[in-house]
Amino acid sequence: MDHLVVQPKLIDQLRNKIRLKHYSIRTEDTYADWVRRFILFHKKRHPKDMGKNEIEAFLTYLAVNGKVAASTQNQAKSAILFLYREVLDIELPWLDSIESAKTPSRLPVVLSPIETKAILAHMPRTYGLLGKLLYGSGMRLMECVRLRVKDLDLDRREIIVREGKGFKDRITMLPESLAEPLKVHLLKVRSLHEEDLAEGYGEVYLPYALAKKYPHAAKEWGWQYVFPSIKISVDPRSGLKRRHHIDEKGVQRSMKIATQKAGIVKPATPHTLRHSFATHLLQSGYDIRTVQELLGHKDVQTTMIYTHVLNKGGRGVTSPLDM
Repeated sequence: MDHLVVQPKLIDQLRNKIRLKHYSIRTEDTYADWVRRFILFHKKRHPKDMGKNEIEAFLTYLAVNGKVAASTQNQAKSAILFLYREVLDIELPWLDSIESAKTPSRLPVVLSPIETKAILAHMPRTYGLLGKLLYGSGMRLMECVRLRVKDLDLDRREIIVREGKGFKDRITMLPESLAEPLKVHLLKVRSLHEEDLAEGYGEVYLPYALAKKYPHAAKEWGWQYVFPSIKISVDPRSGLKRRHHIDEKGVQRSMKIATQKAGIVKPATPHTLRHSFATHLLQSGYDIRTVQELLGHKDVQTTMIYTHVLNKGGRGVTSPLDM
């Protein structure tokens, strides 16, 4: 029974530390779930009473019995190590000696321009606009759904991506062909925001302590999401009722259906549009450093993967059968 009392307190400590480091709600929920599973796997023993052998046993169980992917196993490892380092303040030699699972090196799925156009044509209304923005700017899905009105510069045709991967800001392009559709879309979003204000809502989530520093900013137009949710919901952290951004799962479902309707068999996802953006820019002759900057890659080696996609089968060599 003692562990049943301790466990919720430990999870609360974990959540508090994650929020202190400004990790996303998704990371918070994922880490909390993995720590719970780790504790339950070892019959509710407290993590401070366990060590390297217990962690390795859990990770081995996930791989052998759970048959999870290497990335999933590494996610579980990250959650457990975060618990030991950041919450329990235990820094032991074995923490770094536990090897990460080797993730397979695969080439990204890339659509041809014709395939991309066909899929986007089958994505309806807001999802279609969001899909075009993903392909036209190279943004990641979560970067796009979290986009704020103030970070769209329709005159300069620029988008400021706030806190992309690695908590870095960057500037990417806003496609010329989307300037007018975005203006029309924002008129509808502003009308929705004004309706929310009239009904006593209209407040949006602000990162860090900005809500305390600028008490009225949460209701200002510039801070609203470009792609808001169709309904008001309860914020899981604050308990406040407000309109969040569009659900990324809806975008994923819409693209899956559009891919099927377009008759394309490639396993395309919203992230495939980012891969296609990079590949098509390189095919058009843009240099790899420019593409690296637009994608927000820390290392040019990450961007180099698209040069492999550019080569046709056999490294671009013409088959003797075709000579």
